[in-house]
Amino acid sequence: MAEKGRTSGGANKFEDQRLAKLSAIKEAGIDPYGGRYKDVEPADQVKARFKDDDDTQQARCAGRIVLLRDIGKLIFITLRDRSGTIQIGLSKKLLGENWKLAKLLELGDIIGAAGGLGRTKTGEITIWVAADGLTLLAKCLRQPPEKFHGLADVDQRYRQRYVDLWANPEVMERFKNRSAIISTIRECLISKGFLEVETPMMQTIAGGAAAKPFITHHNSLNMDLFLRISPELFLKRLLVGGMERVFEVNRNFRNEGLSRQHNPEFTMLEVYQAYADYNVMMDLTEELTALCIERFCAGEQVQFGDVTIDFARPWRRAKYAELLREYAGCDIDDIEAVRAKAAKLGIEEKGMDDIIVVNEVFEAMVEDNLISPTFVIDYPAPLCPLTKQSTSDPRYAERFELFVAGMELANAYTELNDPAVQEENFRIQLRGQEETMATMDDDFITALKYGMPPAGGLGIGIDRLVMVLTGASTIRDVVLFPLLRPKSSDGAVDASPSAS
Repeated sequence: MAEKGRTSGGANKFEDQRLAKLSAIKEAGIDPYGGRYKDVEPADQVKARFKDDDDTQQARCAGRIVLLRDIGKLIFITLRDRSGTIQIGLSKKLLGENWKLAKLLELGDIIGAAGGLGRTKTGEITIWVAADGLTLLAKCLRQPPEKFHGLADVDQRYRQRYVDLWANPEVMERFKNRSAIISTIRECLISKGFLEVETPMMQTIAGGAAAKPFITHHNSLNMDLFLRISPELFLKRLLVGGMERVFEVNRNFRNEGLSRQHNPEFTMLEVYQAYADYNVMMDLTEELTALCIERFCAGEQVQFGDVTIDFARPWRRAKYAELLREYAGCDIDDIEAVRAKAAKLGIEEKGMDDIIVVNEVFEAMVEDNLISPTFVIDYPAPLCPLTKQSTSDPRYAERFELFVAGMELANAYTELNDPAVQEENFRIQLRGQEETMATMDDDFITALKYGMPPAGGLGIGIDRLVMVLTGASTIRDVVLFPLLRPKSSDGAVDASPSAS
């Protein structure tokens, strides 16, 4: 009987066939959704321990059927688990009564297989399933992707990541690498005496960065809260409290657009070290990234799209003003020339503060040219309200941004710890930011008045770092469940609002 609301034939004929097999399985007294399956061994370990001269070897694996060849009295299955694949051999002679179940298996089903381990005439290591060694653990009722092409539709891949992961092994490998990259960073920081902490993701004040927040409401307290745009001000409070080296790997939320480099929910590493400065943070950024490259890339030359990135150390350190002159042909002090360049670029510069015009030109003319790792250092001080000014030239702040392949990967400061200067900077920053709903964090100023040690602070975009190290062309390829536009009732993707 067809599932309620489903019609036979047409686009659903494959599902109808699967439902028929489900019924046959139930009629045979077999639970199609199994239960605990003990003593499972990963496929890669089974293959690694196999010995050709030992015919007493046994194996017990579980996973999803990704290839099935039925050749009469023999069925060969490729089973995929978290470690890889292994061949399963089902023989009518060996299975006996369980042969009925074997003939009802389909692509996508999850099974357990236990039996003797051997090698076929073609050299394939194979588990020959014993009479009581075949167990159905979950029946697949949807038609899987074609076995040779995987899940190819890009939109469907993101919407059905649960299929993408097992249908496309390279996707699973990328997310394994993402997890391992984060673990590597954690291990390195902990080995240096940093303490991993967690700070609030719902905050009463939208602060720490200039971005539009998401707003939620707490019913019991009858108050609006903001999903955090940055953990920075809370982590600095911990410096005040005596936690001299802290880091957090967690989510930030910014109510802004979607693009290849932007997802409204993204993962950041933030690090703060007392008695350090932005030079220490540059060294730490190089060290963390180089360690990940050593472990997860084939060498210091990393292919990203159509460019090759050379991660050989030391990385270039170039001043903001020098790069503006190099790529835009403007002197940062010649605001008339900068505004003329902005107008030529189509930037609506009239009515815009001078320093904002400068930064608009910098972003338009400089950033895309920074392919190999480049620390852009000494930003104009008005752009950096949380940063100490340079002692040699107070027009500039001790801040850097790391660019790779034209993309910002990291941002760091020598942290401002003078409460009077910080309060004034906040007041200046808040002018004209009504849209972001940013307000003065008076408690943070109070914390600074108790004394925050001089410190260096660093933020690294984990999603973008993983993009570069794994060669992913878009941030959606390194986020398990990226935010997507909703589909309309006819299945089409809503194209508005637009996102690049």
